Amino acid sequence: MSQLLWDTSEKLRALLCELVSWDSITLTEGETTFAPKVLDKLRELAYFQDHPSHLQLHDAGLGRHVVTALYKHPEAVETVVLISHFDTVQTEEYGSLQALAYFPEELTKKLMENPDDLPETARIDLETGKYLFGRGTMDMKMGLALHMQLLEKASREEWPINLVLTTVPDEEVNSAGMRAAVPQLVRIREEFGLSYKLFLNSEPSFSQKPLDIAEYIYSGTIGKIMPAALFYGKETHVGEPMKGMTANYIASYLTQRMEWNPLFRESDLGESTPLPVSLQQKDLKMSYSTQTPYRAVALYNVFLLKRTAAEVMDLFEQVATEAMGALNVSYKMICDREQVSGVGEVKVLRYEQLLAHATKKLGIAEVERLKNETLQNEEWDDREKSLRIVDNLMIQCQELAPATVLLFAPPYYPAVNTSEHPLVKEVVELMKKSAQSFGNQIDQIHYFNGICDLSYVNYDDSGKGWTAFESNTPVWGDTYSIPFEDMAQLKGPVLNVGPFGKDAHQRTERLHVDSAFVEMPVMLETLVKSLY
Repeated sequence: MSQLLWDTSEKLRALLCELVSWDSITLTEGETTFAPKVLDKLRELAYFQDHPSHLQLHDAGLGRHVVTALYKHPEAVETVVLISHFDTVQTEEYGSLQALAYFPEELTKKLMENPDDLPETARIDLETGKYLFGRGTMDMKMGLALHMQLLEKASREEWPINLVLTTVPDEEVNSAGMRAAVPQLVRIREEFGLSYKLFLNSEPSFSQKPLDIAEYIYSGTIGKIMPAALFYGKETHVGEPMKGMTANYIASYLTQRMEWNPLFRESDLGESTPLPVSLQQKDLKMSYSTQTPYRAVALYNVFLLKRTAAEVMDLFEQVATEAMGALNVSYKMICDREQVSGVGEVKVLRYEQLLAHATKKLGIAEVERLKNETLQNEEWDDREKSLRIVDNLMIQCQELAPATVLLFAPPYYPAVNTSEHPLVKEVVELMKKSAQSFGNQIDQIHYFNGICDLSYVNYDDSGKGWTAFESNTPVWGDTYSIPFEDMAQLKGPVLNVGPFGKDAHQRTERLHVDSAFVEMPVMLETLVKSLY
């Protein structure tokens, strides 16, 4: 029998470095060429030479693809879905070392030449020789390498359980890859008569504090949603300021009430979400002039544990209504002081209300033309397109102004948690014991705090709260959608067990080599074997 390709620490390390060398920054050519390379790599395994149809590419848009690789035991029904992503963030922060960002061995050696250039904690780690530096080493090509190793071993040793390796693009921006993978996972389950027993991600263990070196496993993942607003005031010349109302003035009232607002904090199982903050606020003037800015937009980040999109929109509307109420009181006092009538009170309406008003006024065909005009702009992403669609409609419906229009902008990650599932409880204890055999301690966290693709499985929303997202997201069904119904069919506990690393998305991103190449292979094999 020929040797395994990735069965030793050295071979696994070489596999990781090869995967990292295939640069795959989100929305670049490298992201489009990565999936076929993974497919070719998996074709080297004897199992897939005998079962070539079990290796598949699935369209994820913009020339990108999802890879699925099924190891099917002839008599097994129960199946573990192995989830990873292969895209990475950019590398500009590496500066003069940018060319080495994708070559971990070379980069780590180069950093040793000038260790004092690094922050102290990174320098200390570098000098231990226990860390491998480079973009994608931690987040998360090591997870993919571990899954490839599992797939090889299971297929060679004929483990009596099925594995579906699923690696996707675009996790770092819109999760287009995982959203495309969901219906394929439903199809694969039906086609091969599988039962999904566990959805296992191997995102790295994230520190909880700046100097935290503890390791964690996660039995759920935090959710994220992005309430947004278009503020529409009244234009005027700066020489006649009281004849108008700037959109910046309106925006300031809502942003003040959204930033760090504890109403949006959720707590569950002893854990809490970070407070909301604004991710963007800008006016829509394209150039300088003495016309006041009368249209502005803002995006707000809200994390989730239990709330649905409908509940978030209700809360967002409540805060916006209070904010505009305070604005209207203040504005009336200013108008009284200046002895002017003003431009009217600022209203609050949802995008779905604006859309209904515009459709009644302009007709369906004209509304679709206005939307398509925006959707065809290839320079704008889904967030910008969402805001610009609202802007286009408000320009045609200025009788509603001044107004604050509430909407959702992509992406949306539902929260998922299966901490109370009996299987998860058993596996968590097993992983703790496995870690102890290496002299380590691993703690459980109920919600992965780094946002991940587990959000798109095991979806549970019997009240259909997601429909508020559908009806208030301007690009829904055109450039962005979420397969909620298919997600609800992918029932099964979720778990994230991955290697320890530090500083994801930073130039000091690094992977702990013992965790990655010695401990984690044993732990993941122990985990999967415990399921049959």
